[in-house]
Amino acid sequence: QVQLVESGGGLVQPGGSLRLSCAASGFTLDYYAIGWFRQAPGKERERVSCISSSGGTTYYADSVKGRFTISRDNAKNTVYLQMNSLKPEDTAVYYCAATPSCGRRIGDYNYWGQGTQVTVSS
Repeated sequence: QVQLVESGGGLVQPGGSLRLSCAASGFTLDYYAIGWFRQAPGKERERVSCISSSGGTTYYADSVKGRFTISRDNAKNTVYLQMNSLKPEDTAVYYCAATPSCGRRIGDYNYWGQGTQVTVSS
């Protein structure tokens, strides 16, 4: 069974940090770029970040640039999203997804995780 599983979400205060993980089962991530998306209630799903298969190229949405860092450990078949200086507007369900190469659109991605909830609130 091919699947991606996100973990690490939860409740955090403004200014706090979380690290999300995206672990692959049933296939290797070596040949895939991995994107992180988020979706808040009533809003469209947006791409937050993406990392190339080698880890040599990264992309960030302007809203998270300087606060979030994407990384990968292919030996562990896992991609991470370190989120610092969190704001209430970061509250959303976060999804990871696999693609041959980083693209902007949801349709560019072949495999999706189930999502993990991130809530930033006092």
